[in-house]
Amino acid sequence: MNLTKHHGLGNDFLIAFVEDVPTDAPALAMELCNRRTGIGADGLIFGIDNVESPVFRLFNSDGSSAEVSGNGLRCFVQALAMRRGVTALEVTVDTLAGPRVCQGEQTADPAEMYASADMGPVGGGDQPDNPDFLTEIEGLGVIDEWGVADVGNPHVVIRVPEPEKIDLAKVGPQIEAHFPHGVNAHFVRWNGADEILLHVWERGAGATQACGSGATVSAQMMHQWGHVGPSVRVDMPGGSVNVDVATTDRPSAVLLGTARFVAAVQVPRG
Repeated sequence: MNLTKHHGLGNDFLIAFVEDVPTDAPALAMELCNRRTGIGADGLIFGIDNVESPVFRLFNSDGSSAEVSGNGLRCFVQALAMRRGVTALEVTVDTLAGPRVCQGEQTADPAEMYASADMGPVGGGDQPDNPDFLTEIEGLGVIDEWGVADVGNPHVVIRVPEPEKIDLAKVGPQIEAHFPHGVNAHFVRWNGADEILLHVWERGAGATQACGSGATVSAQMMHQWGHVGPSVRVDMPGGSVNVDVATTDRPSAVLLGTARFVAAVQVPRG
């Protein structure tokens, strides 16, 4: 099986183009994404290169299926462009969260592509099992605001004074336990003007360097709370992306940033 590895701000993915998604995809994701015994990645993406609407299927490093990923989509666009031998493209990608329009254009660096993903409208997300659940989370500290949101996958956004001091490995699983289908947990702070700081706990992957869908919903929530305008810079441990939030004039939120090719890998299959 031929794979390419890419990352969006350190949020890394293995991508394989196939005729059909293999039945052992969850096991493959756990095996190949393992950072000690495999290649290492936050997720494994299988693509089916239909000309009109290529198919995107993502499996997290724990083998679970994910509906969509903003950084994963941007990496997928780069992998698709490399496969097709082009330096720019626009495609409508078939995801489990619905169609997503994505664009990419190679930068002066041949390993880097500037890519955007239409993340769709930002809706209300799954509610926790207890509206006061955050009071039960050990190690969370002061909470300024919080809310849930959805862009095809579930998120909870929590505004705190110092996201960088949250012990994600301790707090993340506690928060996930209060949501029936799990949740991506985001800890955010307003940094002034139209900039926010974000630290992420991802369902199925744990603490990650960046999260595209998380950046999208966090920017949207901070806009709704009145802290930022319609175009937001989101700073994460792995780097920064820009989000154009959904408004009455723009029904979909758009994620913009770089994707980087790391390596091509061939994995034997029995």
